[in-house]
Amino acid sequence: MEIILENAQVLLILACCFGFFMAWGIGANDVANAMGTSVGARALTMKQAVLVACVFEFAGAYLAGGEVTSTIRKGIIDSGVVASNPDLLVFGMMSALLSAGTWLLIASYFGWPVSTTHSIVGAIVGFAAIGIGFDVVEWPKVGSIAASWVVSPLLAGTIAFILFQSVRKLILESSDPFKNAKKYVPLYMFLAAFVISMVTFVKGLKHVGLSFSTQESLALSFIFAIVISLIGAWVLRTIDNQEKERNGTIFNGIERIFAVLMVFTACAMAFAHGSNDVANAIGPLAAIVSVIQSGGEVAAKSIVPAWVLFLGASGIVVGLSMLGYRVMMTVGRSITELTPSRGFAAELAAAGTVVVASGTGLPISTTHTLVGAVLGVGIARGGLEALNLKVVSKIILSWLVTLPVGAILSIIFFYMLRAIFL
Repeated sequence: MEIILENAQVLLILACCFGFFMAWGIGANDVANAMGTSVGARALTMKQAVLVACVFEFAGAYLAGGEVTSTIRKGIIDSGVVASNPDLLVFGMMSALLSAGTWLLIASYFGWPVSTTHSIVGAIVGFAAIGIGFDVVEWPKVGSIAASWVVSPLLAGTIAFILFQSVRKLILESSDPFKNAKKYVPLYMFLAAFVISMVTFVKGLKHVGLSFSTQESLALSFIFAIVISLIGAWVLRTIDNQEKERNGTIFNGIERIFAVLMVFTACAMAFAHGSNDVANAIGPLAAIVSVIQSGGEVAAKSIVPAWVLFLGASGIVVGLSMLGYRVMMTVGRSITELTPSRGFAAELAAAGTVVVASGTGLPISTTHTLVGAVLGVGIARGGLEALNLKVVSKIILSWLVTLPVGAILSIIFFYMLRAIFL
């Protein structure tokens, strides 16, 4: 308790720096995962993808990022056990942020698409189990989170498979694909807009002073989705059925229509990702801020300050702008050959899975979700032969390595911080 009171300002500054560093790593690695399909399908250039992600990642993190942070902050560690030693919780959360950020920096530099959720959860479990005590970890909660890492790619892959099959039946294999594309694509735009706005209105805006009932959320989401689909239909009117160059690739009229749709789904995916994965950075930071500002009291539940959300959102944007292109190229061009029609199905399926998980407070891995969705599209297109299994195996291996690396680094940093301040 005395250590926190004596070093409150220094600890708070360090925690903010480590939290920003972790958010930077999310931007450099995980946001690239989220936007890689748009770049891989040539629907957006690298610069356009970065711009879209910066705007919508920030909006998702700031407006709808409050719900998941509570799971990261108070769900993994038993606050009652560490109540008598709040300094250990502060040092542990700081070490978790620093270790996860360090691993993400290394992975992003080499273009490895790893899971930031794996990184931070592994780091928290590592310092808590070894540095404080095995019993301090809420193992059932960790188990449910780990289960979501298996469920989320399966769910996203299934949804992506169904979506792409619907695209094939309704559009690509119809008697007049171009006409049907203009007819049905606005409906897909409506679906994407409705899913994102519904979860945002229901779960995401409470911490900024806005609260809506279920009926109000349904009505507002329906109106917003209608507006988006009408705008999309108006934009599609300008597209003719001619082969034209787009971002270095020749597309026919159908794929150019889906390229417009992918802009919408890219925005949805960026918003969904920001709302879910900002928790990986600001969840531990919010716990540290709560303990320091209360003078050492470990609260079971506390409000996430708006400035903490802003810090996390800003870090994501900076990380994406600086190093995001490396992982974006790995994800967008290596797993399977993507066109706008295929990329749309993967992106919308992943966005829907992530944003629903965000609304229910479960921190799933965006990397797992998106890769699962891309695999689902690839299988729908041509079975396993349509996938680069060598690349897929490397990605899965990076997932397996991430959790223990995060835990080991966290333990090392935890004992270093204790040695410095104790």
